[in-house]
Amino acid sequence: MDTSRLDLNLLVTLEALLTERNVTRAAARLSLSQPAVSAQLSRLRDVFEDPLLLPAQRGMTPTAKALSLLEPLRQALDQVRNVATSHLHFDPAHAELTVTIAATDYLQAAVLQPLVLRLRREAPGVRIAVRHMDPRQHAAQLAQGDVDLGLMQPIEADGSLRQRPLFHERYVLIARRGHPAVAGKLSAKAFARLEQVVVSPAGGAFSTPVDQALAGLGLKRQVVLSAASFLFVPDIVGRSDLVALVPERLVKGRAAGLQVLAPPLPIDGFDIAMVWHERNHGHAGHRWLREQLAMVAG
Repeated sequence: MDTSRLDLNLLVTLEALLTERNVTRAAARLSLSQPAVSAQLSRLRDVFEDPLLLPAQRGMTPTAKALSLLEPLRQALDQVRNVATSHLHFDPAHAELTVTIAATDYLQAAVLQPLVLRLRREAPGVRIAVRHMDPRQHAAQLAQGDVDLGLMQPIEADGSLRQRPLFHERYVLIARRGHPAVAGKLSAKAFARLEQVVVSPAGGAFSTPVDQALAGLGLKRQVVLSAASFLFVPDIVGRSDLVALVPERLVKGRAAGLQVLAPPLPIDGFDIAMVWHERNHGHAGHRWLREQLAMVAG
C-alpha cells in the first residue's frame, strides 16, 4: 500500500462514507459535492485495493475490509480532533444547551431521572427532552437529528453509531412485604405457583423466556397480568399478592413496601449502552453530558 497517496481529507471522507453508507449523505456531512466525494471514494479504492463500499438497494454496503477499518480509523481521527479542539471548553454552570435523549420507560426512571436531578445542580442551563426509544427507528432518529443520544441494548444498536457501555442489568423478584407465600428465598416450584405480572412492550404477550426456562424444569407459572410498561409493575405488586421479575435498577431506592429477592432460577441479564451519531461526537457540551450520564449510570 502506497501511503504517500493518503491525506487526512481522504481518511475523513472514508470515515463519513463508512458511517453514512450513502454518498449523498456523506457529501452533505462533509459540505462537499456528491461528485467530489465519489472521486475521493475512487481514490480510496485505489489506495486500499478494495471496493470498500458496494452499491445496495438502499445506500451502500461496506466490505469486510471496510468494516475492519472503521474503528481504528475513528480512533486515529479522534486523536487528531482532540488535538485540534483541546482549546474548546464547556462551562456547565453557565452554558445553555438542549439535548434530546431517547430511552425506554424503565431507563427513563432508572437513569434519566437521576441525570436530570444532577443537571439541575450542576448545569441549570442544560435542558433535556425525553423521547421514547423505538429500536426500529433509532438509527434514523439519530441520523436526522431528532434524537441526540439513545439508551439501549448495544446488540440492538446500528453499527454506524458511536456507543459506550454503561452497565449490566440483572433481574430481581419483587413481592409485597407481608406476602403470605413469600418470605425470603423461593424455589422455582414455589415461584411457579404464584400469580404473576409480566411486561410485554409490544402489548398482550403472556409468555417470556422465563416460561421456557420453567418448562425445562417441568413447571408452568401463573401469569395473570401482561403490562405494557415496567413502571406500572412495582405499584400493583405492592398492592396485591402478585409477584414480578423486574430489572434491579427499576426498584433501587423505590422498594418501600416491597421485598426484593434473587430470582428463583437463572435468568440472563442484559447490557445497556448509550449511542450517538458522529455529528455530536466532538461537541464539547455533548461530551460533557455523556460523561455525566456515564457517572450516573455507573
